[in-house]
Amino acid sequence: MNLITISGPPSSGKTAVTIKTAETLMQRGVKVGAVKFDCLYTDDDVLYQRAGIPVKKGLSGSLCPDHYFVSNIEAVLDWGLKENFDLLISESAGLCNRCSPYIKDIKAICVIDNLSGINTPRKIGPMLRMADIVVITKGDIVSQAEREVFASRVNAVNPTAIVMHINGLTGQGAYELSTLLYDEKVHIDSLKGRKLRFSMPSALCSYCLGETRIGESYQMGNVRKINLDEK
Repeated sequence: MNLITISGPPSSGKTAVTIKTAETLMQRGVKVGAVKFDCLYTDDDVLYQRAGIPVKKGLSGSLCPDHYFVSNIEAVLDWGLKENFDLLISESAGLCNRCSPYIKDIKAICVIDNLSGINTPRKIGPMLRMADIVVITKGDIVSQAEREVFASRVNAVNPTAIVMHINGLTGQGAYELSTLLYDEKVHIDSLKGRKLRFSMPSALCSYCLGETRIGESYQMGNVRKINLDEK
């Protein structure tokens, strides 16, 4: 079974791109499954089901979705193997833009949209910089010049990634992406011992443990203070 991870900012078009790409793979006889990681709520699993794609969803609740992902991805892989999928897709939202849900030697895709602003690529951390493929969506809403400028900003942040433009509504470009995702020679049967491409966002402070009061006397653990003396 192949395993890929897809991430990106909320509402960037991850699910639409994933479903259109999966449909082209299924037309070629590839058995595809998906798992959706999110925080409080998602109905994207309904969209997968409508497309005929077996899906599971996991909600992290009060936990960081990246930590929730890495704690559950082994069980998800076992589910995919049990279902005899040829390709299992893991999708998660990069809510803080610092997210790092990529695993070494597992294909990683970041989805980002043209409407997020030309400086957005510089604001996104490992989620964009560590991706193998960067998919840019909503290109039909902006001009050709804007598309090129945005793509150049993405390339400046991650010069080694393949940059693709895909329309999540029409599926234009999804077939080209599908040719890069599935490799019959690859078989992932375990993730034990594998490493993340970059460390997770770090925080272990009193607020992580449920503290709600404001003030230095209530702050403990991993706390970082702003330097107001810099000019």
